[in-house]
Amino acid sequence: MATLSKARVIALLCAAAAVLSTSGCGWGRTVAEKDALDANSTTATSAKSSCVDTSGDTIKIGFVNSLSGTMAISEQTVSDSLHMAVDEINANGGVLGKQLKVVQQDGKSEPAVFAEKAKTLIEKECVAAVFGGWTSSSRKAMLPVFEADNALLFYPLQYEGMESSPNIFYSGAAPNQQIVPALDYLKEKGYKKLFLVGSDYVFPQTANRVVKAYAAGNGMEVVGEEYTPMGSTDFTTIVNKLKFSGADAVVNTLNGDSNVAFFKEYKASGLKADTVPVISMSIAEEEVSAIGVDNVKGQLTAWNYYQTLDSAENKKFVKDFKAKYGENRPTSDPMESAYTSVYLWKGMVEKAKSFDVDKVKAAADGVTFDAPEGKVTVDGENHHIYKTSYIGEIGDDKLIHTVWQSDGPIKPDPYLKTYDWAKSLSASSESNE
Repeated sequence: MATLSKARVIALLCAAAAVLSTSGCGWGRTVAEKDALDANSTTATSAKSSCVDTSGDTIKIGFVNSLSGTMAISEQTVSDSLHMAVDEINANGGVLGKQLKVVQQDGKSEPAVFAEKAKTLIEKECVAAVFGGWTSSSRKAMLPVFEADNALLFYPLQYEGMESSPNIFYSGAAPNQQIVPALDYLKEKGYKKLFLVGSDYVFPQTANRVVKAYAAGNGMEVVGEEYTPMGSTDFTTIVNKLKFSGADAVVNTLNGDSNVAFFKEYKASGLKADTVPVISMSIAEEEVSAIGVDNVKGQLTAWNYYQTLDSAENKKFVKDFKAKYGENRPTSDPMESAYTSVYLWKGMVEKAKSFDVDKVKAAADGVTFDAPEGKVTVDGENHHIYKTSYIGEIGDDKLIHTVWQSDGPIKPDPYLKTYDWAKSLSASSESNE
């Protein structure tokens, strides 16, 4: 049996922490760990023999989404869009002539369950790839499972960065494609005093380290930082602190149904979008309806897709989704990213002319897809995606309308190596090895 690398041991410890506590393990894979993993990829991905069956007319793929629990409000739509992508692909001949057969699992909003279901999909259901996860805790819990079995996970959510894995493709935004553009926008508009509110787990904690480093390097000040347990519904104290903090803007990294309670309390306190705006990293069109548009209209979001984007690809995507799931169902960034990830996997498999994991990974670099969000391209070096960034404002129509966008797709920089103000983040992550 191969000796476990240092990177693997740390990844396993991270996953254990994520399973035992929603606070996870903070930084994920550090720069030094990533370099060690890249230099020793054979050891890091030594795995059991794959049980994927390619002999028939079908090939299995797995979906793992929270269909119950606090995250179901967000993750059900991701599952729906994944199924839609599969139905489209099957209607057009499948992948390498094989029809895709979906095995769906419920992560139940619990990192430990995600790890368990991922293992079931890989080792018992023998799927060729897995799509899903939402919280960073769920991803970190699954990461060592995919590395141990040398299987593929396509993770659709924007996330905090400071991580890469040879067995994960990240189709959501890296921090330089969401967090940094959001802060650039606030800076451009003259906001200098920030209040940070988030759920008490990996993404908000790490994302806010990025926010604090950015603020320190760009003449801004963080005047408050508050976290609350996943699923929390009592925001009286936090909003009171916000109101008297002197903040002129809020960076929101709450997840799931906690957003409903936060924005209701925010409105009840007399705070308003035109005086102390909130820019949210995890509120999309689906959540707007759940929160209530009267509680969030005029507020800002940072994403890489909105239903209102004006392109032929997006108009078709929106039309098809509503035809399949109902006219009242909106589209959103996470579900569009998940939908796109299935097509990217298809492109990799067809370029490789094989379902073999190592061949698919080797073929990944440069694979493109004309997605509803715009053209996306896989970066084979770090397994992230070139993506266009958008800042949007929530309208009375429950939709999000673009108020700023990047000049084009941004090269993914998960470790923020290209920013001088972020050097302390890299130094901090290296000190944790």
